[in-house]
Amino acid sequence: MAGLAESGSNPDVDLLYDINGLAKDAPHWFDRIVEYVGEYGLLFAMVLLVLWCWWSVRRRGGEQAASSVAALVWAPLAAGVAVLVNVPIRGFVERPRPFLDHQGLEVLVSGKTDYSFVSDHATITMAMAAGLFVANRRFGIAGIALALLEGFCRIYMGVHYPTDVVGGFALGTAVALLLSPPASALLTPVLKAVERSPRAGWLIRARGRSADGQDAMVPGARREAPGTEERDLAA
Repeated sequence: MAGLAESGSNPDVDLLYDINGLAKDAPHWFDRIVEYVGEYGLLFAMVLLVLWCWWSVRRRGGEQAASSVAALVWAPLAAGVAVLVNVPIRGFVERPRPFLDHQGLEVLVSGKTDYSFVSDHATITMAMAAGLFVANRRFGIAGIALALLEGFCRIYMGVHYPTDVVGGFALGTAVALLLSPPASALLTPVLKAVERSPRAGWLIRARGRSADGQDAMVPGARREAPGTEERDLAA
């Protein structure tokens, strides 16, 4: 593997060959799995994680439901903003894909002709993970783990340098965290208006959940006194 590198003392290229070299030794079926996961699967998993967090927030309800959902809405929006910011960065740096400058790489995805720095996949997943972390720490940690796995897959696939991935992580995190306060200030009133809507309020809080997170009384229903159910069962 070291003979393939010819990279001198460049740790970025050396690490690229070390990680991508794993693809040479792995079975073909495993490389195909990594190709699909790194190109589409982890992005889809991140979207599912955000939806799962939204479902958890709306079922729990509470006074902060609207602000929590606003933070969740910001997560995919942050990813979109970060990708737009990356457009001029790529055009300014103009770094070719690693397989164009270095021989012997195992390239799992063909047809990549755009510039390499920074990685869009790493940017998107980390921006969503950082936004998710602001909304919910537990789900955010899971999102960060998915983003790190995405970065590893991009190097494994031979389509990005390690610094492309690190740059994407930094860009996604910066956009998500730095713009989170103004985004929350803009989105929270909108989501509170949605919460008050009789038709769209279910997007913020599950039906029958009150603002304090307790089950709301259905009109016309009679609340049982404590212990009534136990006495009925004893009878």
